[in-house]
Amino acid sequence: MYADRLLPHDPESEEAVIGSLLIDGDALTNVTSFLKTSDFYVAKNRWCYESCLALFERNEPIDQVSIAHELSQRERLEEVGGSAYLSHLVTSVPTSVHIEHYARVVQRASIMRQLITAAGDIAAIGYEGSADTEGTLAQAEDVLFNVRTGWGTRDFIHLREILDTYMEDTATFDASGEKGLAPIPTGFPDIDKLLGGGLQRSDMVVLAARPSLGKSTLAFNIAHYAASNGSRVGIFSLEMSAEQIAIRLLAGEANVNSHRLRIGLTNEAEDRRVLDAIGALSDLPIYIDDTPIQGIVEMRGKARRLESQRGIDLIIIDYLQLLSGSEGNRNENRVQEMGLISRSIKAMARDLDIPVLAVSQLSRAVEQRPSHRPLLSDLRESGSIEQEADVVAFIYREDQYSSREEWEQRNPNDPYPQDIAEIIISKHRNGPTGMVPLYFKSALVKFESLDRAETSRELV
Repeated sequence: MYADRLLPHDPESEEAVIGSLLIDGDALTNVTSFLKTSDFYVAKNRWCYESCLALFERNEPIDQVSIAHELSQRERLEEVGGSAYLSHLVTSVPTSVHIEHYARVVQRASIMRQLITAAGDIAAIGYEGSADTEGTLAQAEDVLFNVRTGWGTRDFIHLREILDTYMEDTATFDASGEKGLAPIPTGFPDIDKLLGGGLQRSDMVVLAARPSLGKSTLAFNIAHYAASNGSRVGIFSLEMSAEQIAIRLLAGEANVNSHRLRIGLTNEAEDRRVLDAIGALSDLPIYIDDTPIQGIVEMRGKARRLESQRGIDLIIIDYLQLLSGSEGNRNENRVQEMGLISRSIKAMARDLDIPVLAVSQLSRAVEQRPSHRPLLSDLRESGSIEQEADVVAFIYREDQYSSREEWEQRNPNDPYPQDIAEIIISKHRNGPTGMVPLYFKSALVKFESLDRAETSRELV
C-alpha cells in the first residue's frame, strides 16, 4: 500500500549537516556519537560525510578544499557534483551552531526508513506461516530490537548520577582550573617511580592481562585515585555497565565485600561506611560512557566534546578489543582494523594532551607456554598495539597458575604469593622497565601497595 511512496528523508537537513562541517570541521565532534554514514539517504551527502570521518580519523582539517581532495581521491568528486556542489553546501547554512539539530533530523528520518524495512521483514516472517508461534514472535521482536540497538547511543554519565540511582534503588562536581603539565599519579608509588611520576601526558598506555586477573580493577583504581587528586577522568566501558563500575568503586571506597554490596547483604556498620563512601565518590570528577558497541570515531568525538564541556585529564578504555574501526573499513581484517584503532587512540592522546589508558586482552599463547609470564607478542593483534603504545604493562599472578603445593616444591624457601600481582612494565618508550608487586583484594575489587596491604591486614 505504500510501495509508491518515497522513503522518509530530509535532503535539506542532510545538506545543512555537511555545510556546517565545511564551515567548521570541529563541529563533527558534536554529531559523531550518533550520526552514521548510513543515516544519509542521498548518496552524494553520504559520500561527503564519509570523507569528513576519514579526515577526522587521520587528524586532518575538515574544510571545502580538503573534502574536495578526499572525494577526488575516492573518485567521487564528479559524482557529487564537483566543487560547485560543495560551494552550494557552504552557502546553504549561515552557521554551524545548529548542526546537532540538523543531524538529529537526519537520524530520525533514517530510523523511520529502518522501521519501514523492519515492517517488511516482519511481514515476510508472518507470511512464512511457521507452526512455531513463539519462535515467530521472537523473530519479529529481534527485527525491531535490531532497529533500536542500531540507533540507540549513550554518552558520558557523571558518577554522581549513577550513585544517586543506586541510593534510590537500595533504600557535578565540575572541576575548575587550568590543566597542568604534570603526569597523572596512579596511586601506586612504585609504579609512578618507574613511569616518571605517573601517566605522562599524550602517552598511550596499554594495560594487558588474561581474563579475571584484575586489569579492569586496576584501571578503575587508577581512575579513582586520579580523580581523588583533582584529575578529571573519562571512562569508556564497553564491557561493564556504569552501575557495575560504580559498585566496584563503592566497594573499594567503603571497604565492603563487593558481592554482598551488590546483593544487599551489608550490615549496619557497613551501611554507614557505604553512605560515607557515596558522599566521597559523588564529588569526584569521573564521567562514564558505557555504550557497549561503538567505533573509534564516535569515541574520539565524545572525548573531544567532554574536553570542551568539562575538561579532561585522563581517558580510560575498557577494553581495546571491543572497539570497532570506522564504518568505511568494514572489509579490512581485524589486524588492520586494530592498527587503525591503535593509531586513533594515540592521536587522541596527543590531540587532547592527556594520557589514554587502554585495557587490552592477551592471547591464549600465554596459557600454552611453560612460563605463563606475558610477553609483548601475547597482545592480541599485537603488532599495531605494541608499536603505538608508549607504555605496555602486564598483570601476572603466580597463584592463578600454581597451587601452593607446586610452589613449595619449586620454591621451598619463598612464601606462596597468594593474592600477589606482578605489574610488569615491559615497554616504556621514555623510561625504564621493571616489575612492581601489588596486593590484590579480590573481595574489595582493589589493588594496594604491599606495605599498605600488610598494615591493613595487621589492623584486621
